Amino acid sequence: MRYLTEDMPGTGGRIKQDPEDFCVSELPLYLPSGKGEHVYLYVEKRGLGSFEAADHIARAFGLPRRLVGMAGLKDAHAVSRQWMSLLGIDPEKARQLDLPDIRILEVSRHRNKLKIGHLAGNRFEIRIRGCAAGAEALARPILEALQKRGVANWFDEQRFGRRRDNHLLGRALVLGDHQAFCDRFLGGPTEADSRRLADARRRYDAGDLAGAKKRFGGEWDHLRVLAALARTKNPRRAARALSKQLARLFVSAFQSDLFNQVLDRRLGEIDRVEAGDLAYIHGRGAVFRVERPEVEQPRADSLEISPSGPIVGHRVTLASGRPGEIEREVLAAAAIQPRDFERIKALRLRGGRRPLRVPLSDVHLETQGEDLLLEFTLPPGAYATVVLAEITKSEA
Repeated sequence: MRYLTEDMPGTGGRIKQDPEDFCVSELPLYLPSGKGEHVYLYVEKRGLGSFEAADHIARAFGLPRRLVGMAGLKDAHAVSRQWMSLLGIDPEKARQLDLPDIRILEVSRHRNKLKIGHLAGNRFEIRIRGCAAGAEALARPILEALQKRGVANWFDEQRFGRRRDNHLLGRALVLGDHQAFCDRFLGGPTEADSRRLADARRRYDAGDLAGAKKRFGGEWDHLRVLAALARTKNPRRAARALSKQLARLFVSAFQSDLFNQVLDRRLGEIDRVEAGDLAYIHGRGAVFRVERPEVEQPRADSLEISPSGPIVGHRVTLASGRPGEIEREVLAAAAIQPRDFERIKALRLRGGRRPLRVPLSDVHLETQGEDLLLEFTLPPGAYATVVLAEITKSEA
C-alpha cells in the first residue's frame, strides 16, 4: 500500500496498543422498527472479531453462526459497537446474555435480517501513541489533503488474513485448482501459525492426515476439508466441504487483491476522471460511463463522483479507454477472466464497482502528551488503518 500523501512527513507512533485505542461505532443504514420476527442486538465487543462474537452469541442460543446477521465486519483488536440480528430468539434472554468481552447495549425487533452492507458508515475514535514532537502540526496538513482529495480506498492487509494468503486461496477456488487450495489451506506452515497449527500443517505436508486431524483441534473448517479429503481422496470434493462463509471470504480477498492492483496503478490520479471511466456516484452507489471528462471533472473536484475499480465477478462491467486497459492488464497478469467466477456459482459473485477513493468527514484532532487523539467518519467498506498509515507513515 502506497501513500497518497507521500511527500508529507508522518507523525510516527503506534496504533492498537490496547483495544481501547481503536474504537469504532457502526452508523446504521436504518434503526430497528421495534416490530418483526428478527431480534436486533446492539453489541459492544472488546478484542473480538465480528465472526468470533457472532459464534459466542449464536452458541448461547444453540444456533449456528450463519444465522447471525450483521451489516459489517469489525477488527478484532478494538472496541467496536455494531448491530447483529437473530431470527426468533427470546429478547429477554438476549438482554440477559453474560458473555466474556461482549455487552448487549440494546435489544429491539425488525422485519428483516441484517445483511452485509446495511450500514451508512463507521465512526472511529483512535489514539496514536508515542508520536514525534510536533505531531499535530504534521498530521493536520495530511488530514486536510485527504479531506480535499479523498482517501485511497485500499483493502487493508487484514482482508488477507493472518497468513496474508486469503487471496491466493480464493484464486485457487476461482480457477478450480482444488489441489492447490487444499495444499495451501491445510499445509505450508508459516511464522503466522501457532505451534500447534504449524505442526498440523507439517503433518499434512508429510501425508499424515490422521496426525494432522489431531493437531488441527477446534479448527472446524480445516477439519471438514481434511476429513473430506481423507474419505474421498478427491481434492475437489474436499474443497467443497469448506463452509460457504469462509469460501466467500477467500474469494472476496482475491477480488480485493485485484482491485488493489488497479488502485495502485492509478493512485496519483484518483481525484480525476478519464474518458471510459465508470464514475462512482457517492451517496447513491451507482456508476456511469464518462464520455466527456472535462464536463464531469467539477463533480470529481467536489467529491460527488470518483473513478472506480472492478470487484471482479462473472458479470462485472469493466471500464473502457485507458482505465479499461489498466483493468484488463491486471486481469491478464493474474491469468484470470471474469467468466472464471462462474465456477463458484453458489457464492453468487456477480461483481461490481468500488470507488478508488472515499470521502473523509467529521474530523477532529487533538494532542494528549505524546499521543494524538483522532476522530473521523468513513463510508462502509473503507479502512481506518489506511488513514492512520497516511498520518504516521508507519506500519506500527
